[in-house]
Amino acid sequence: MQHVEGRSSMQSNPKHQWLRVATRWAVAGLLVTTLGTLLADERSLTAAETLCAESGGVAKAGRGWPQFLGPDRNGTSTETGLLTSWPENGPAEVWRVPGGVGMSGLAVHDGKLVTLVQRQGKQWAVCLDARSGKELWASEIATTYRNQMGDGPRSTPAISNGAVYVFSGEGILAALSLAEGRVAWRVNLVEKLEGRVADYGMACSPLIVDGKVVVTVGADGATVVAVDARTGEISWTSGSDHPAGYSSPALLQVGGREQLVVFHGDGVFGLDPKSGAELWNHSYVTDFNCNIATPLAVDDGVLISAGENHGSTLLGLTPKGPKFDVVERWTSQGAKSTLRNEWQTSVAVAGALFGFDNVGSAGPVTHLACIDPKTGERKWQQLRFGKGNLIAADGKLFVLTMQGELVVLKADPRNFVELGRKSLLEKSRTAPALADGLLYLRDDHEIVCVDVKHRE
Repeated sequence: MQHVEGRSSMQSNPKHQWLRVATRWAVAGLLVTTLGTLLADERSLTAAETLCAESGGVAKAGRGWPQFLGPDRNGTSTETGLLTSWPENGPAEVWRVPGGVGMSGLAVHDGKLVTLVQRQGKQWAVCLDARSGKELWASEIATTYRNQMGDGPRSTPAISNGAVYVFSGEGILAALSLAEGRVAWRVNLVEKLEGRVADYGMACSPLIVDGKVVVTVGADGATVVAVDARTGEISWTSGSDHPAGYSSPALLQVGGREQLVVFHGDGVFGLDPKSGAELWNHSYVTDFNCNIATPLAVDDGVLISAGENHGSTLLGLTPKGPKFDVVERWTSQGAKSTLRNEWQTSVAVAGALFGFDNVGSAGPVTHLACIDPKTGERKWQQLRFGKGNLIAADGKLFVLTMQGELVVLKADPRNFVELGRKSLLEKSRTAPALADGLLYLRDDHEIVCVDVKHRE
């Protein structure tokens, strides 16, 4: 196990650091942000903090956004007091800072934001002050990762008990201190377990369960692995001869018990979280092992979905001794499917499922859809809405489109109701993160924070 000190921005002048980053990107033609903005001094940070405090509204706090898809890994937040109508100029921008290449999402907890980026030929875990955007530390995780479907890390960090857990593009799992970015342990699980790096990179986001960190690696005898969160030592492995796929495991309460549900490259199974023992399995084969969406607990069943001419299935689980029988309660597949999640995970709110319906091979067309979770029948469809990611809170859907637009909708099962939209970023495949009335978004170049609290 290797111990490496994180590079704290307190040890170097952040003005100079940001100037170096901005100059490099400006030469590459990737940023249009002015150097004057990037060289903002402590007065500008104070101004951002003041905007947060005096935005004219108070949101009722949820539980932050400590991991991929939020506190319950289902894309929803319990926060209330969020905007009810679209401000004249859109939600106020609180701060905007340089980021880096990658599809990693944003984890926000205890006033800190952590994401993974690729810059200067390396993959980094980067921690920002969630209120001001000031960089607190950056720790090297691995060397550069390149892939035909996009460079850089794909996985979203998980924050738990003062630690941050990250998974690199080639399968290196590491634990860092949230306070200063010190690397406590690091292990290349794909190499150690003789697995195979997925064709489009290791995209699984770590899940913390009972003091263990769970990820997929796609090794023979180890489709999924759990390691001790304190030491990085392997606690258990499960699954045999299944590719890793690109989905992230979820802890779901289904079939009368808590289960670890893993949507791997050619199917889905439920595991005992403590031992990794298999409880049930179901085959779901897609082209190129592109099972990407995270499984959801829906109506006491397990929803799985895939894009590119596939579809969605709701699985029902019936206890049978220590295991479960599995049935398809409904399935909607192929050209007439009502919901085909490509790399986006749907949300289940307001008695409905809201998600992206990806049409055709390689997904040239994507609709936004609302379906009945009990039957799979369509309630409404917004044609050619485009690709993106969405999360839900306070009766709203917050969407970041692939083109970098923030779109806010009512989570209305009856009709498509758009409150407004605003272009904030360049192309992005990451989902928004929400904490304390602030919405965090990123692309390959920048990270931006906007205020979505309700204003009187």
